[in-house]
Amino acid sequence: MEPGLISSLLDHPVSDGVLLLDRGGRCIAANPAARRRGLDRLVERHAASLAGLYARLLDGVDELPCELPDTGMPLRGLLRAVQVDDSGPLAFSLSVRLSEDLDDWLEAAESGGHALWVWELRHDQMRGSAAWIQWVGRAGHDAPLPFDAVEQRIHPDDRGPRRTALGAYLEGALAQYLCEYRCLREDGDWRWVRDSGQVTARDAQGRPSKVAGTLTCIDHQKRLEHTLREQRGLVEDTQRLAGMGSWQWAIDDDRVSCAPQLRALLDIEEGAGLRNWLRRCRRAEFPVLRRAWRELRDRTEPAHFELTLSGKGAANVLQIWASPQCDGNGRPLTVLAQVQDVTRQRQSDAEARRRGALLRRVAELGRIGGCEIDAETRTLHWTGECAGLHGREGQSLPLDDLLRHYTTESREALQAAMSRVASGAPAASIELCFYRPDGAQVWTQAVVDFVREPGLPPRYLVLFRDISGERAASERIEQLAHYDALTGLPNRTRLRQDVDSALSQGGSLCQALLLLDISGFGGINEAHGHAAGDLVLKAVAARLHMLVDAGDVFGRIGADEFVVLLQQGASRQEVTLAAQRIVNGLSDPVPAAGELLRFGISAGIAVRPPGVGFDELLRAAGVALHGARREGRNHIEFYSPTAWLQARRRLEIEHALRGALEQEEFSLAYQPLIDLADGGVCGMEALLRWHHPELGPCAPGEFIEIAEATGDIVAIGEWVLREACRQAAAWDASGLRFGRMSVNVSAVQLRDPGFTQRVLLACADTGWSTARLELEITESALLLDTDALWECFGALQSAGVALAVDDFGTGFSSLSYLSRFPVGRLKIDRSFIAGLAASDGTGRAVEVTRAIIQLGKALRMQVLAEGVESNEDERLLREYGCDEVQGYLHSRPLAPREMVRWLQARALSADHVEPVHASMG
Repeated sequence: MEPGLISSLLDHPVSDGVLLLDRGGRCIAANPAARRRGLDRLVERHAASLAGLYARLLDGVDELPCELPDTGMPLRGLLRAVQVDDSGPLAFSLSVRLSEDLDDWLEAAESGGHALWVWELRHDQMRGSAAWIQWVGRAGHDAPLPFDAVEQRIHPDDRGPRRTALGAYLEGALAQYLCEYRCLREDGDWRWVRDSGQVTARDAQGRPSKVAGTLTCIDHQKRLEHTLREQRGLVEDTQRLAGMGSWQWAIDDDRVSCAPQLRALLDIEEGAGLRNWLRRCRRAEFPVLRRAWRELRDRTEPAHFELTLSGKGAANVLQIWASPQCDGNGRPLTVLAQVQDVTRQRQSDAEARRRGALLRRVAELGRIGGCEIDAETRTLHWTGECAGLHGREGQSLPLDDLLRHYTTESREALQAAMSRVASGAPAASIELCFYRPDGAQVWTQAVVDFVREPGLPPRYLVLFRDISGERAASERIEQLAHYDALTGLPNRTRLRQDVDSALSQGGSLCQALLLLDISGFGGINEAHGHAAGDLVLKAVAARLHMLVDAGDVFGRIGADEFVVLLQQGASRQEVTLAAQRIVNGLSDPVPAAGELLRFGISAGIAVRPPGVGFDELLRAAGVALHGARREGRNHIEFYSPTAWLQARRRLEIEHALRGALEQEEFSLAYQPLIDLADGGVCGMEALLRWHHPELGPCAPGEFIEIAEATGDIVAIGEWVLREACRQAAAWDASGLRFGRMSVNVSAVQLRDPGFTQRVLLACADTGWSTARLELEITESALLLDTDALWECFGALQSAGVALAVDDFGTGFSSLSYLSRFPVGRLKIDRSFIAGLAASDGTGRAVEVTRAIIQLGKALRMQVLAEGVESNEDERLLREYGCDEVQGYLHSRPLAPREMVRWLQARALSADHVEPVHASMG
């Protein structure tokens, strides 16, 4: 066939695609329809798959139908052999029926962004339209692509979900395959696509063999969705932060929808009708709802109102902005509302109102007022309380008019504070004084600050608080802080100031500090009450005013301690005379309620060396006072290094006493009591001894007073009582005869409520008869004339325990005490017996001794003399009528073993039959 004829035929405008192929399947020529559909390239690409058809045509078959594979839609054609003569086919012609509708569909699909694809499951290959190739292949290359190669163009995070969706569809779990994922284009951008498809062919077993579908770009849609989600999230977050939520009511079908947070707040289910919402309203809210509904229905205007609705927990206050949505006739169809939870705000408002009321009340009660002062005009605007504080009315006045009523110092102080804070200094606190129109003086504490705020003139803020009462109290406190309230004398604080001032101006004067102590003051308080003690203190203070010289400094520093700084003395001797004059003048008895309160004065004196202040002098005088107390009443003692050593010794003893009883450092010595009538042993006195491993032997005179001061004497005294009773019972069981056992008792023990019970238990536990126990007490102990002491002595007397007054004549001897208490024996102090024989029957000691013996006889009491050391002393005492003696004439105090031997020897010398075998323990 001529080439020109072929060309003419192919150029004929027909809708079918016509191609002329050589015997190898290569395209020789194609008409426009075939070229437009790309059939020329498609046939050459699939020449191998068409080779079988070519062979059959060469064998003599006239024509064969064929289907072009891997196209978006199946293309069926007719393949013929072309012959020129009988020599056989020289070429092949292929005509493909092309529908114009199909082209339109393809163009329409691709113009809508849809790319077509086919998946041959048997070959696991995919191919598609030109648009699809641009997504998953390379432009201009339309060869089939393996399924895995196509998948590589999918985002790694989306491959799994795509396989899952595709597998579920092929297995029949889904009616259609549909998946969205990101696909990599040739330009390197990831774009979102929607992939969908359906099975178009199945094999003989009914399994899917071909799937056709579309690939649509939805990247713009995804971006819009993302933007929408962000905006929606922003709105929701903003609403949540603001406590707001949207609300909509479809009136016709009574359906309410709202934001999740609002539904959760009120605990209402999604889709609930308006009635369920109304149930959350309180009855008092119904009028508000009716007014709002009338506005929405009748005037179709937005409404703004508040409701209190019950929800989870407490009620919630909601602020609502509602607007109707109407049809063409103006009838409301829906109501849209924006709802804000203002519960906390309303609670805060209520709290603010409460606090405001509280602050106003506090300002009224505390007389606190405030004002603002315009920095430019100096105009003052104040609160009502501030105006009342100044005794004025009105809301404002010029500052200078007010300042005329301030004192000069206060006026200057306020203006200086205003100047400082205006220069940037922090708020200033000052005290101001002014006078009201009625002449009353007012003290205020003022806080001044300066405020600058945008759009407002600069101003001063001043807060006033009335402190007039506090100032008066402060002055009173100042008086109390420096003077003793009872006596009116300077106290320790003021005294220190006065003494230090006097010492600094003393020059060469012989200045001496006296520390005075009232001996027996505690006994007066206990026996007569604190009112009597106060009377004594006032009397001592009044006497000091009369006894000290002009220029001397004095005051009260403690319960019964007074201080005097002597400044007029020129020598130690003059200081001694002045101190003795003061001590003697202070110690006179004080009348009270018909009787005389007797007491003594002890004085410690410290002469001031150069450069020593009040505290050092007071400490030294205190050391000297300890020594003076030991010497008895009305004694004075100068400070010396020896006194310091004694004070140190006292401190050491105080510390050592704390563990002495537990360490078994105490022991008892015994001294016999002799009956002058027959010379027999009528009793034993138990005497306490203490030997410390470091301090050595400590005499009772050293530690008894300290033990009384610390309270240790109670436990020590109980141990003495039990040990003495135990020893007495042991001796008595051994056959030793000695009468009674006498034990010394401290006044501190008598104040112990359980003392009587302890005495009786000690006798019961040790087996010693109460009838053979005698307790020796001092005269000062009788001053504890209290109901408790009466009960104690009464119980002891009922049990048979005898009482004796020890060291009679050295203390507060009083016939009234002796007559009131069940005392059976008086013991004359050794100070009256010493040198009795040498006095030749005359002298004060003899007179006192005879008087005591006669007093005892008159009161039907036994009398015992202590400290008898000579036969002459004993003879005189027998002559005076004394009943018993005790002293070194017969025996010194002995340890238990020695006392056993002494008693045994005494028994032998009295011609007893045989010595007794006594217990040593």
